[in-house]
Amino acid sequence: MAPVRHKDALRAVLPHLRSVRRIGVAAVVTSAAVAGGVFVSLPEEAPAQSVSAISMARPEVRSVPVPVRVAPISRSEDRVRLEPKPPEVTGHLFSTTVVNIRALPSEDARRVGSLEWAEKIPVSGVTRGEWTEVVLDGQSAWVFTAYLDEKKPRPEPEPKETAEPEPEPEPEPVATGLSMAPCATGSDVESGIVPNAVAVHRAVCAAFPQVTSYGGWREDSGEHGTGQALDIMISGDTGWEIAEFVRANAGDLGVSEVLYSQKIWTVERGSEGWRWMEDRGSTTANHYDHVHVTVY
Repeated sequence: MAPVRHKDALRAVLPHLRSVRRIGVAAVVTSAAVAGGVFVSLPEEAPAQSVSAISMARPEVRSVPVPVRVAPISRSEDRVRLEPKPPEVTGHLFSTTVVNIRALPSEDARRVGSLEWAEKIPVSGVTRGEWTEVVLDGQSAWVFTAYLDEKKPRPEPEPKETAEPEPEPEPEPVATGLSMAPCATGSDVESGIVPNAVAVHRAVCAAFPQVTSYGGWREDSGEHGTGQALDIMISGDTGWEIAEFVRANAGDLGVSEVLYSQKIWTVERGSEGWRWMEDRGSTTANHYDHVHVTVY
């Protein structure tokens, strides 16, 4: 058998293709045609069955795994939510007045409750500045320390039951006579305040020379902004003496109300005496460090 080129091989094979199925022959012919430079040996008279014996090499079929999309597994149900540990109760304190309970140690924090006078409250022993941590329904809360005490306040004596309520006796003035002479110290406070406020300033300055600091006009929407208020910067028992002095001379000085130590007295409700005010959250806001006087 003589070797032949692929073109000659095709010419030799074609006469024998009549008895072969077209699809099989096409595969053989194509295979021979694309094999450039390859010599194929064929018999001169190739019988039909010899062509059918030529089989095409099938490519190897590999099994390729099909990727399967798996839905992500949520582990949120298996996670344990960590709750803040509740504060440990180390003792108890009593409220000395009506006081607000705050969520955080700040007078601007959210109000979460309140304490009545002489109410017992559990505490953790933790303090932050002027605040004490209390335990409210098992949670941390905060109360202004100045309104808490280790001892329960003594109850105020109940008034006697009489057919007609006895009028509250007016306290005696601390000083007789009212001086209207300019004050030796703190006279600058008179700038911007009305005449009645000036009268209060001079009377208090003459009767209580130990007071050296006053507050008068300031830019706000209240009585200080209109010049109708005077703050007498004092605390403790002397503050009560000044508050009673101003109240006793309210008519002569044109006073309409006096505030001190979280209590208020007004001309309109003068027969009720001193009344408790709501807690405003700080020593200054509750008038523990100064006597506030409002005039007409």
